[in-house]
Amino acid sequence: MTRFLKGTDRPLAQAYQLALLDLDGVVYRGKNPVEYAADSIRAAEQAGMTIEYTTNNSSRFQHVVADQLKGFGLDVEPWQVITSSVVAARMVAKALPEGARVQVLGAEHLREEVRHNGLTIVDGPEAHPEAVIQGWYPQMTWQMMADAAFAVEAGAAYFVTNRDLTIPRELGIAPGCGSMINAVVTATGVEPVASAGKPESYMYDEARELNAAEGHDLVPKESSLAIGDRLDTDIEAGNRGGYDSLAVLTGVTNPTELMLAPAHLRPTFVAQDLRELANIQPEPVRAEDGTWECRNACAWFENGAVHASDTTSMDALRAAMCAAWEAEDKGAMLEPSTVPAFEFRRGQ
Repeated sequence: MTRFLKGTDRPLAQAYQLALLDLDGVVYRGKNPVEYAADSIRAAEQAGMTIEYTTNNSSRFQHVVADQLKGFGLDVEPWQVITSSVVAARMVAKALPEGARVQVLGAEHLREEVRHNGLTIVDGPEAHPEAVIQGWYPQMTWQMMADAAFAVEAGAAYFVTNRDLTIPRELGIAPGCGSMINAVVTATGVEPVASAGKPESYMYDEARELNAAEGHDLVPKESSLAIGDRLDTDIEAGNRGGYDSLAVLTGVTNPTELMLAPAHLRPTFVAQDLRELANIQPEPVRAEDGTWECRNACAWFENGAVHASDTTSMDALRAAMCAAWEAEDKGAMLEPSTVPAFEFRRGQ
């Protein structure tokens, strides 16, 4: 049965106790803040929402990320920043005996987390590591990837921090961790045993545990909201783990991608930006004639295409997403040319 967008009877910041908030494309783009993000987060916290920042980036120390967020006017402690290095090191430590030899291909943050979890770092395949763990590392060289491949070929278990193929930067979209992982996979023919980052839900589960470790009660899944700009990481991780999710249009995803999303990539809510945390979410409703209505906007499927009443309205997009999902799940073959071309300007 098709799962459609949901609505709330309270603002999101009151309806959910914990926000599992992505960073790249949601709070910042490289060094630059995303419009309205900081003010919206502060308002959500004042409304009672706890914020944890979950990022597939594995190269930056928690305190460095926290300092950047403080520069945007946010009150952030390092423990609130859950990186894929933090999660990956915990994941490997649970899989291997204490003191196990691990070859690390990644930034110092990943190496520090591996050491912090009681594992022994070795420098190369000659030391016969029991595992290799690879993260995002801009200074990565061919030799480093070759050494990782040699160790994996020799039988080391292969773990990775995340499999994002791209990463948003100040100048545009750049190769992400997954692109470099693919080089090792291509060389060895070996897929990673596990990935700490999204779209696996492991990061969200660990974030809730780490929040509880700071003296808070363990927040149940149904009171936690995964928020992100990527359907194939943030939103899929929420769906895999049983979390409700909010997709925002400040990063990678766009209206066309949302309307054409397969079931495993569909969010619970959609918003232009984080200002929606302060708002009640409208639930699209299907009328008897098959039209989807969302407040004063509507959308419908007719003659093999989805149509919307207003291509500048978020409510019309919500209705169009439901109309498209219903049509797709009934066998319609939709493509970009058969859905409305919505246009939203950032910062408005």
